Formats: sequence, structure tokens, C-alpha cells
Amino acid sequence: MILLVRLILVCLTLMLPRFALAEPLLPGLLAKLPAAALVPQADGYGPMRDDLPVVPVLRGGETIGWAFATSDFVGTTGYSGKPIHTLVALDPQARILGVALVKHSEPIVLIGIPDAKIKAMVAGYVGLDLVAEVNAGGTGHDVDIISGATVTVMVIDDSIVRSGLKVARALRLGGLHPEAPAQGPVLQVDPDAAAPADWTTMEGDGTLRRLSLDVAQVNEAFAALEDKRAGERALKDAPDTRYIEIQAALVSVPGIGRALLGEAEYANLQGWLQPGDHALMLAGRGLYSFKGSGYVRGGIFDRIVLIQDDVSVRFRDRMHRRLVSLAPADAPDFTEKDLFRIPADSGFDPAKPFRIQLLVQREIGPIEKAFTTFDLGYQLPAAYLRKVTPVSAPAEAMATQEEGSAQADLWKKIWRGSKADIIALGGMLLVLTGVFFFQTFATRNARLFFWFRMGFLTVTLVWLGWIANAQLSVVNLMALFGALVNGFSWQAFLLDPLTFILWFAVAAALLFWGRGAYCGWLCPFGALQEITNRIARALHVPQWTLPWGLHERLWPVKYMIFLGLFGVSLMSIEQAEHLAEVEPFKTAIILKFIRAWPFVAYAAALLMAGLFVERFYCRYLCPLGAALAIPARIRMFDWLKRYKECGSPCQSCANQCPVQAIHPTGEINPNECVNCLHCQVLYQSKTICPVVIKKMKRREAIGTPPAGHPNAKPVASEGVTP
Repeated sequence: MILLVRLILVCLTLMLPRFALAEPLLPGLLAKLPAAALVPQADGYGPMRDDLPVVPVLRGGETIGWAFATSDFVGTTGYSGKPIHTLVALDPQARILGVALVKHSEPIVLIGIPDAKIKAMVAGYVGLDLVAEVNAGGTGHDVDIISGATVTVMVIDDSIVRSGLKVARALRLGGLHPEAPAQGPVLQVDPDAAAPADWTTMEGDGTLRRLSLDVAQVNEAFAALEDKRAGERALKDAPDTRYIEIQAALVSVPGIGRALLGEAEYANLQGWLQPGDHALMLAGRGLYSFKGSGYVRGGIFDRIVLIQDDVSVRFRDRMHRRLVSLAPADAPDFTEKDLFRIPADSGFDPAKPFRIQLLVQREIGPIEKAFTTFDLGYQLPAAYLRKVTPVSAPAEAMATQEEGSAQADLWKKIWRGSKADIIALGGMLLVLTGVFFFQTFATRNARLFFWFRMGFLTVTLVWLGWIANAQLSVVNLMALFGALVNGFSWQAFLLDPLTFILWFAVAAALLFWGRGAYCGWLCPFGALQEITNRIARALHVPQWTLPWGLHERLWPVKYMIFLGLFGVSLMSIEQAEHLAEVEPFKTAIILKFIRAWPFVAYAAALLMAGLFVERFYCRYLCPLGAALAIPARIRMFDWLKRYKECGSPCQSCANQCPVQAIHPTGEINPNECVNCLHCQVLYQSKTICPVVIKKMKRREAIGTPPAGHPNAKPVASEGVTP
């Protein structure tokens, strides 16, 4: 029993990443970049400070600056959902001495943007004066947007500036000082304050704030850019034509929310928000959209960002809701009305001023765009605020409590926002469990079961794989080893609900059915192989059956690959992750073949092989399948029915097994079986299985009605029950 519990716990934690909060990232990133590569005049790094993940940058033994990793100070999650790690060096005057992009997983950068272009963009931050940034409210520089990588560039810019300000304040560089804790009364939202009922009054008293741009203003802004092509492509509309008008309001303030949304919609908003969250209403009209059409599921609204001091909030699709109507009778007609959720852990303070920065773009070439920004400033009027006296608490205790609370709130919010996906995956697992438990009934009709399986695999590929990106990987296993060494948080692996649920299902399935429940039904790449092979069969592509001796000797290859990756991971997790590209999952499923050509060619080659040898990759190369097969040896049940004649003399199942998992002697190899249940279809076949045919002939000889006839009597089974 103890072994069983340990197995389940291990399987549940397979997808854990190393917990970044447990240890600074700086030492590992510095090992990849010599000091001279970060700051040309430097010759080394000093030891890391005890109080801050920052190291001195040295020249001849003298400290000329301080280096740090942006991910140690601020969130740097990019479009890929993974952090973008950047090293930055500041001089004593709080100016950027050097900056280098060290590691990222941004697909758009990996597949199409030249590396030199990204490096040139990042190098442009050298010389940036963070003191001037503070004085300008974060707008003291222009963002060098790269067409096609807008989100990535904006995340890099945000992380460099915000982390730089935090380090500069902590080290008192350039005369900056850490923000002092609040003394005496502080301002807080007054939940009892009411807002006017009409739109016009709310505009007048500052409840609503507006940004209005006409065509002339936008043309003038682009004409002022260094790239003269932006000015040459001026809009031809009348100068006073409305380009965009945006109205903004903080509708999480009870009085404002009720006045603008109405009681019913405000109640819905309260149900959507979690404790500590805030919500912003944006309504827009004109030629330009503040949302655009470029965001997709899991994507970022790249035209707007909320900025407040060092805090910036970029809105993702799950932080967004469309608004059907506005409550005030005199509200103008807007083409766009939307709500955006500001997470509790973002550091946003509704009592302080903030701004919405609008990114405006203009095409200046076939694939090039120019960008400029405009700000919509917002501050809650004093009528919605009240003074309160803060309760003091030890800073360290507060930080620990806030961090733990923020992590818990984060994964809970993610789960609440993923209800539809969780229900869909739960339905898939419930259906699959029913099929396995009642496999005799499910496989009785061969044609019906075939189409059921093809439909299930299609859902696995299209929804679970390409849409939800819930593809398990051997990388999860290697991350586990790193996590066990460096410590992990249960909250960390709860951040991905579908992956957690899948690993939980795999843990249970290993005890009941072995690895086949996942490999044969829930692996998107496995589904892709089987579907493409079925299409190939329909097109009369010849199928190759490897000689049993060769086939049996190729089985161990995947175990060798897994053990090799495991061995490398003991020395370097990152190196093992690079070698794990032997899995084509990232290319074929996560990135949908939108990747550099060598990766696409490799994945396509494996699929091509699978057209002739069904599930070629699963059989011989998959390290994840090998890893799952090892603990699957302890499964508690043997569900697949066999006759004593199986293998001697009958070879029907062995010859027809799609992955050749049945020995010529009749035994099913559980390490190789993918639980496709084809052998169970044959087990009941009245046209293929000799045992069933013999039984039917004997019934006919003695005049016994066939099974299903009203007068039929039960006949003892000749099969071996599980």
C-alpha cells in the first residue's frame, strides 16, 4: 500500500518545474554569459549579495555596475507562457550598462525573427536612464517594436524597465530610494460611495476618463517618427475624422460598477472577480480598434497595457469579457465594450493614478509596421476614496503571507477560468473509463467501435492537443528530478489544470490498465500517427510488417533513449531538455509545425514512417512511453481476455495487432500494448476468431438458437476471464 501511495504521488508530480522562487535564477544565467559579453569593458563578476540576487560587475577589481536577472524581480511570462530571461547591468547612476537576452521559449522568435534583429533591439536599451524613466512616469523611452513579435518585445521592455527600477531603488542608484511604507492614513476605495446615474455627469466629474484622437493627430504622430515611411503613408480620411475614442472606468468600484453596468451585470462581474481583483471597463469607437483581431485563445491583447508606477498589466484572453450594453440611458453607441480583469497579485492599487497605454500601428511595407503610443490617464475621483489607518506587520511575514496567498489565489483562479476545459477533459476520461470497464460490450460491434475510436482520437488530437496543448512529455519527468533536488510547491504544478488532471489519470491508469490508456487514447501525437496511418490505408499505401525478430530487437531502443536522457538530466536538466527534442511533440502538437525546418522535417519524417509502419515512433523511439511502461509493470489487473487457443494454433490477433504487441505464442506484452482493444474486437468476431466460429458451428449442429435469439439459452464461456 505504501508503494502504491508513493507511485501515485510521484506520478502526480511528474510535471513539476523547478520552483523558481526557491532559488535565484541569476547564478545559472551568469554561467552562460561572460561579463564582457554583458558589459564590454568588464572582466568579471563579483559574489552575489546576501540580501538581493544582484552581483557586482567588475573591471580590474573595481565595481562598475550591478548585474541581475529580470525574472528574479518581476514576472516575465511571454506569449509562449514561459519566462523570458534577460540579464541587465546598471551603473551607479541607474543607467543601463548592458543587457542580454539569455533564454526564452517564444515560438515567433524561434521560427521567423532573425536572431540579429532581436539582439539589436535588446542592445538598444544600453544607456537608458532609469531616473529619467521615474520622472517621466515610465514613458521616457520609445519601444522598438518588431513587426510579428509585438507581444514578446513589449514583455521584454516591461521586464527590463520594471526590474531595473526595483534594483535601482534597492541599491539606491542614481539617487533613487526604496518606496517608504505608508505612514499614517492611506487612501482606500470607499465601497459605499455612489456614482451619478447619467453618462454626462460621470464624464464631467472624472468617473469616466476619455482618450480621443482624430486622423490629423495620428498622422502628425507618425510623421514625427524617425522612419519617414510612417509619415508618407498618412491616412487619407478628413483630418477631423474620429480615429479612436476610448472611455475608461474602474467598474470594480461598487458605485461606478452599478451605475455603468446595472445591478444584474455588476452581480455577474462580482461572480467573475476573485478577492483582491479589480476590473476596468473600456468602450471604444472609431476607425481603430483598441483590441484588434490578433489575439487568440491563450493570447495577449497587444494594443493596450495598464501602467501604474512599476506595475504593468497586460491582459490575456482569460482576463477579458465582452460587455453587451451600458446602463446609462445617455451612453453613446460604442462598437467595442469590454471588461478587463486586473489580478490581485499584479500589485495594482486602485487608489493611485494609472494610465492605459494604447499602441497604434501603421503598415509601412509588405511585412513591416511602424508603432507609436498614446496614453489615457485615470485617477479615481476623491468621492470614491476614504482614509484608513494601515495595520503594521513584520515586513518579512507580510511578504511571505502575500506570496503564499498570491500563489494560492492564482491557481484557484486558473482552475475557475478553465471550467469548460476541465469538464471536457473529465468527460473524455469518464467515457474512456467506461469503455475499459465494459470493453466486452463496447467492442461487440466492430464497425461501431472503429468509428468510436477514430472519433475519440480526433478529439484527442484537435482539442486536447492542438487547442488545449495538453501534451505530456518526458521533459515533465526530467523536471521532476530537478524539483526533487531543489524543492517544489504543490501550488506550482496546480497552475496547469489539464496537465495535472492528465497526470492524475495516468497515475490511476498505470495501476489498472498500464501505459496503454494514455499512449493509445490520450496522447495527441499518438492520435496523429494513427489517424494519418488510417488515411494512408484508405489510399492503399502499402503496410510493412517487420519480422518478429527485428521488431523485438527494436523495442529496447526507446528505453535506451529514456535512460540516456535520464542520465544527462542528472548532470544538466537544461541539456537534457535540449536532447528531449527527440520527441516531436513540441513541433507537431504545441507549435502545430510552425517552427524551423529541421524540426518540422524530423516530425514529418516520423509521420511518414508511420504511414507504412503504424505508430512507428510509439513502438521504437518514444521515451515517454518507455518511462510509463516501467511502473506499469505493477498493474493490478489483466483485463484483456484470451482463449487457450490464442497463439497455439490461432495467430489472428498476433497478426492483426496494430503495434505487434502480441507474441507469436499468444501472450500480450503489457509494455508495448496501447490498449486499442482491437484484440477484444477479434475475440468476439464471428467471422475471424476460430474459437467463436467453432462455437457457432457446434450450436448449429445441435440446433441451439444463435446468441440474441429470443429462445437462446446461456452457453458457458470457453474464454479465460480476467
